[in-house]
Amino acid sequence: MTDRLSPGPDGRPRCRWCAAAPDYVAYHDTEWGFPVADDRRLFEKICLEGFQSGLSWRTILTKRQNFRAAFHGFDFDRVARFTQQDVARLLLDAGIVRHRGKIEAVINNAARAREMVAAEGSLATYFWRFEAQAVPGVRPTAPESVALSKDLKKRGWRFVGPTTCYAFMQAMGLVNDHDPGCVIHGEVARARASFTPPGGAKARG
Repeated sequence: MTDRLSPGPDGRPRCRWCAAAPDYVAYHDTEWGFPVADDRRLFEKICLEGFQSGLSWRTILTKRQNFRAAFHGFDFDRVARFTQQDVARLLLDAGIVRHRGKIEAVINNAARAREMVAAEGSLATYFWRFEAQAVPGVRPTAPESVALSKDLKKRGWRFVGPTTCYAFMQAMGLVNDHDPGCVIHGEVARARASFTPPGGAKARG
């Protein structure tokens, strides 16, 4: 085992971070890094990464179903129509992170997502332009996440800093950041190799 790996419940090596909490193993093995082209899932993830800012991912993962209920499954067409009454309702919802700025950012970003779909065809078409190549070691950002953050902010999105954008990219498969020795690395590489991003070429393994 390297310092980036730890044995999972089955004894096979996995990225060390997923040993931090029991909830992480299933998320690591079945979601993290696998390519996603579904607009609603992409919108959900970038919103949840914004909520995670300053918190642990376990906090958000534990509350994910509550977030989905509160934000109508992250249907951005519906969320874009939220009013201040909805903000007040959400600030009383103990099942989510009650942070006014982050809640209002989701509503704002839903409106921006609608604009993006109108301009680009889909969120997936836009986000997959920022696919990154994995590099050895651990990094909090990448040139592609810096570029994505800059462009999203220019389009009026909020809570989309370079670190948040890179965590989003890692989770949604825009980069395969599983350690090469991780048992899931090959599965993600194969999934990416067979995945055709909307409007783009084959994903890089």
